[in-house]
Amino acid sequence: MARRPLSLQARSLLAAGVALAAFLGFTGFALDEAIYQTLRSALHDRLQSYAYSYIANSDVGRSKRWLPPEIGPGPFDRPGTGLYAGVVGPVDVDGAKSDHWRSASAVGKDLPFDGALKKGEERFVGPLDTPQGKIYLYSLGVDWEVPNRGGALDLTIHVAEDAELLENQRAVFRQSLFVYLGGFSLLLLVLLLGTLRWSLRPLRRVAIDLARVERGEREHLSAADYPRELAGLASNLNEFVDSEREHLQRYRNTLADLAHSLKTPLAVIRNELESGASGESMRWTVLEQAGRMEQIVAYQLSRAATSGHTTFAAPIPLQPPAEEVVASLEKVYAAKNILCEFEIDPKARFYGEEGDLLELLGNLLENAFKWARSRVLFSATAQTARGSRRVGLELSVEDDGPGIRPDQVEHLLLRGVRGDERVQGHGIGLSIVQDLLKAYRGKLEVTHSETLGGAKFTLRFGAN
Repeated sequence: MARRPLSLQARSLLAAGVALAAFLGFTGFALDEAIYQTLRSALHDRLQSYAYSYIANSDVGRSKRWLPPEIGPGPFDRPGTGLYAGVVGPVDVDGAKSDHWRSASAVGKDLPFDGALKKGEERFVGPLDTPQGKIYLYSLGVDWEVPNRGGALDLTIHVAEDAELLENQRAVFRQSLFVYLGGFSLLLLVLLLGTLRWSLRPLRRVAIDLARVERGEREHLSAADYPRELAGLASNLNEFVDSEREHLQRYRNTLADLAHSLKTPLAVIRNELESGASGESMRWTVLEQAGRMEQIVAYQLSRAATSGHTTFAAPIPLQPPAEEVVASLEKVYAAKNILCEFEIDPKARFYGEEGDLLELLGNLLENAFKWARSRVLFSATAQTARGSRRVGLELSVEDDGPGIRPDQVEHLLLRGVRGDERVQGHGIGLSIVQDLLKAYRGKLEVTHSETLGGAKFTLRFGAN
């Protein structure tokens, strides 16, 4: 079974959720690292202050030995506080004897208090693994001046604290961070879901309105009811719906015209059969009416095949189809030796079916070749309009023939002429041209050619 694709809302929510999770994850990691460095710095300062406290309360006795303070900082005098202190170095000025000192809290503990540092050197490391667990260790090298002895004691003071104390503080922060960031992320997702639903509501309205148009409850989408970004889409969909309705109506009209046109030939054949006419007469009558029916069917099919205005039609350049039509007409009218000239704008494009374009050019150019004396001019110009999505088109066909009187133009441009009612002369094929123009929402104008002196047929397709 094919997997159902995710909706736009689900896709957006999933993408935003992944981005939000990544952002909050990096944010949480950065905050956790920042608080760890802050806690570690605070621990360094605290252990350093303990070391300075020991130095301030220590002394050198009459035996010229370093004496630890009788009462050090409170936590170091009790076991189990997690704070430890120790001193390593010579215990007299001559350096003859070396010993270690431990605070009461460090007695019996295996701690790394053996290292010696130079005067003024300090070191802060951790967490270190020890038999008593992980600790943070601060060490300070001291050069203790002994009055009236001309020498100094080189001592190293070590102060340590269990890492568990810092980790507990860090765990409390992590828990608070998880709660706040988790709650914040849930709130953002809820707000994001609401925002997406509100933002995508116009799209849902488009889908609902399209369904209503499909059911016949509405004629069009109301572009004014949608945001600016969807107004163009609604307009294009309305044009598409109108185009499809026009095509359907044209098919219906064509079928009606075809049925009406075939009634007369069929009636003639029936009357001939019922009259009992001779075989030869009946044969010629049937052949004549069959030929007429064939012409009627071909003409009506040509009208029905008209594609008409299409919203998403691809643009077609004018030069190739015009050359194709003119090449055929030059063979048909080779005896007249007609010169056909082109003036085609490189930007000119026809938005529709190539067959419709060939039908238009074929009818107009054939009329021009038929009535021209020696010259025909075909022109194509692109028409642009501000704010339009397409480039308009103007086509004109001129000849140097006798032309058309102004009082004949209205008669030539009568609409709805059927295949068996075509006007002779310049009217040949204009019924098909009129049907095509109606389908493409174009206009036809017949005037006098100022350039060649004959008739000028101008077709205009507006920009939209």
